[in-house]
Amino acid sequence: MINNNIPLAERIRPYSLDTYIGQQHLVGKGAIIRNAIESGTIPSMIFWGPPGVGKTTLANIIANNLKMPFYSLSAISSGVKEVREVIEKAKLNRKTILFIDEIHRFSKSQQDALLGAVEKGIIILIGATTENPSFEVNSALLSRCQVYILKSLDREDLVKLLDFALKTDVELKKISISIKEYDALLTISGGDARILLNLLELVVQSVHGKELVITDALVMEMAQKKVALYDKGGEMHYDIISAFIKSVRGSDPNAAIYWLARMIDGGEDVAFIARRLVILASEDIGNANPTALVMAINCFDAVRVIGYPEARIILSQATAYLAASPKSNASYTAINEAQRLIHEYGDLPVPIHLRNAPTKLMKAQGYGKEYNYAHDFENNFIQQEYFPEKISGTKLYDPGLNAREEELRQRLKKLWGKKYNY
Repeated sequence: MINNNIPLAERIRPYSLDTYIGQQHLVGKGAIIRNAIESGTIPSMIFWGPPGVGKTTLANIIANNLKMPFYSLSAISSGVKEVREVIEKAKLNRKTILFIDEIHRFSKSQQDALLGAVEKGIIILIGATTENPSFEVNSALLSRCQVYILKSLDREDLVKLLDFALKTDVELKKISISIKEYDALLTISGGDARILLNLLELVVQSVHGKELVITDALVMEMAQKKVALYDKGGEMHYDIISAFIKSVRGSDPNAAIYWLARMIDGGEDVAFIARRLVILASEDIGNANPTALVMAINCFDAVRVIGYPEARIILSQATAYLAASPKSNASYTAINEAQRLIHEYGDLPVPIHLRNAPTKLMKAQGYGKEYNYAHDFENNFIQQEYFPEKISGTKLYDPGLNAREEELRQRLKKLWGKKYNY
């Protein structure tokens, strides 16, 4: 039984290229990063690759080999204040390496705070990102950095990592462990080395004896019982966003904010969450509270400028407002029904009186001739046909049963009488 509180992934983190697994195109013999380390000349750089492929580890190896002061920040929990503190410390020392995990989550102002120090060589920036830096890192900072792509670890790399852990970790060596089957470990981890090692340790912790044979069945049993991973590309990601959406739709701000916190702590992209709120504001609230869409759009714009950690407050405010708002899916239902009609009837012709007439020939054919300009009539309205003849009288928008849409219903009923049966 393992009693060490330090996770396995951290206990066996390598500090030299000799024990680093994967990314041979960057660190193999004669490769660009190995050459840079050996020459002692490291540029500011950005590591771009999926989670758990060794971005943080490689940054640590560079700092360890060059014997430079090393600071590590996470874009999820750090802001301009923390960046400036590191820069001030770096000014008092020789060159300093600043590693920023998930740098794509930094807002423009946070990224701008790095520019001067990088340009003057006060710090060597190493950023890590799972997103395309061309879109997520501002061009001024990107132009001052080399971008290196880290590839997903293949099966051979992951098996090698497991074997390395069993042979080198002091805690694991206390138990006689053999891996009979690898498929479940590799499949559940999804190629993420950190998740793989966490899963291995979870399985080992279930053992109370001195021997353990790891099989796919054992791994699946333990994973189903205890593993609660927020993998942005995996099933948990979709389950949690589903719970979040349904909590807002169900008018439960308490549960909605809980699921929001789960996403934030899991490192979910701030724009992804805000984008879902914008969709919710129209799909599930709509004209029951039109201000919800205004709130959601302002939230989307704000969090992209602010970034984590403060963006969590803005997301919480918008989530609470949308969850507490009256609900209507009338607009959502209307567009669905309209598209169904198009698929059923095809491209029905535009009534001739609604057609534009930019040429003399079109005017001669009667285009726009009998169109009535609504503003020429009392109350800026006159009944006329706007549908293709074949589907005339079809009611698509049926206002919801809420105070605001009831006002719309009464207005439409007054204007259209029995045509649309409001």
